[in-house]
Amino acid sequence: MVIFSIYLNRSRFNCKPIILNSLIGTYECKVDAKGRLMLPAAIKKQLLPMLQDGFVLKRAVFQPCLELYPMTEWNALMEKINKLNRFKKKNNDFIRRFTAGVKVVEVDGTGRLLIPKDLMTFSDITKDIVMSSAINIIEIWDKDKYEQAIDDATGDFADLAEDVMGQDDNNGVS
Repeated sequence: MVIFSIYLNRSRFNCKPIILNSLIGTYECKVDAKGRLMLPAAIKKQLLPMLQDGFVLKRAVFQPCLELYPMTEWNALMEKINKLNRFKKKNNDFIRRFTAGVKVVEVDGTGRLLIPKDLMTFSDITKDIVMSSAINIIEIWDKDKYEQAIDDATGDFADLAEDVMGQDDNNGVS
């Protein structure tokens, strides 16, 4: 379970965190020529408690797609990254590359999200896209690249699943 909390004025109004199970679903959508994406109703409903706080959109680290973070999730990640020693070149290089192209985005009154041009170029998004939940964030893919990534992973997914989930560890997963 992932906990998202409304952080604005939380202490002043003594608001309780919003508890939301992990995001669910994969949806095919279209982006218009200006980069506007209409959020599917099912995703919008899941994100409803976080709409007012906004989101962060960034390049993915391992794939040619974008990652949409609810602001509370982004802030939690930044807390971890802010603990890195910036006097180590490796850490500084990581922070620079990790935050390259990061944009704060909002969903407008009609339920649309604007994808900035530089992020559309990075991910090769043109028109047909896939929005796919990834536990606590949403990946935004060019449809052809998404299908290719899924097809490429099919052959070794059983081995990957065993390596990642089949090992005994401190979390009790076996």
